[in-house]
Amino acid sequence: MAKRFISDGKKVILTVAFILATSSSVMAQEESKWEITPGADLVSSYVWRGLYQTTTSFQPGLTIGYGGLSLGAWGSTDFFSDFKELDLTLGYEAGGFNIGVTDYWWTGEGSKYGNYKSNHGFEGTIGYNFGESFPLRLAWSTFFAGGLDKGYNDKGEEEQKYSTYISAGYDFNVKGVAVTASIGVSPWEGLYTDDFAVSTISLKATKEIKFSDSFSLPVFAETIVAPDQDNVFLVFGISF
Repeated sequence: MAKRFISDGKKVILTVAFILATSSSVMAQEESKWEITPGADLVSSYVWRGLYQTTTSFQPGLTIGYGGLSLGAWGSTDFFSDFKELDLTLGYEAGGFNIGVTDYWWTGEGSKYGNYKSNHGFEGTIGYNFGESFPLRLAWSTFFAGGLDKGYNDKGEEEQKYSTYISAGYDFNVKGVAVTASIGVSPWEGLYTDDFAVSTISLKATKEIKFSDSFSLPVFAETIVAPDQDNVFLVFGISF
């Protein structure tokens, strides 16, 4: 009887140990799927899709991801004015394909954030990343709702513009410097232009400046040509 009790006890212990080990493994796998990525940039000027926004700005960001799903917040604050922007993006990525919806709010300090009808713009994006062997990225972004994208037609009636920005970027490396060449076009009238236009042609170079064995900072410089605006920009930034 005692031997049977000991035998049964061993079975129970082994069963519990197996359950705990399996649970721990599952929990570790689940935990490994979660990613939290904070970051920030300090830029000499803020240029968005060929349009000048503000001078020197601080731009923090935070992304929470699980598997291919992500929720990100990105903001920009100008050092010399009351400009303030906050963008929220819900996205999903799988096998190179990515889709997302972004809520833009850039009406500035003092504006009512809760006024979604007038002070927000909602944009949908679909894109594809070909991967490391051919590092080309394509994206199509269109505003579909919100007051930031509205205008007036020939009859004086308010309407959605469905402002669209189509971009392509290619990454490569030159002697330890990461370089991205990109182009962006707007196919019709909207936020960016009154007709079809090449909005941006840019070249961005990024390099890590090493201060010690345990500390380095990525710095970047970007030349941006905005043909439709007949303008050009040179932006310098530091990433944290």
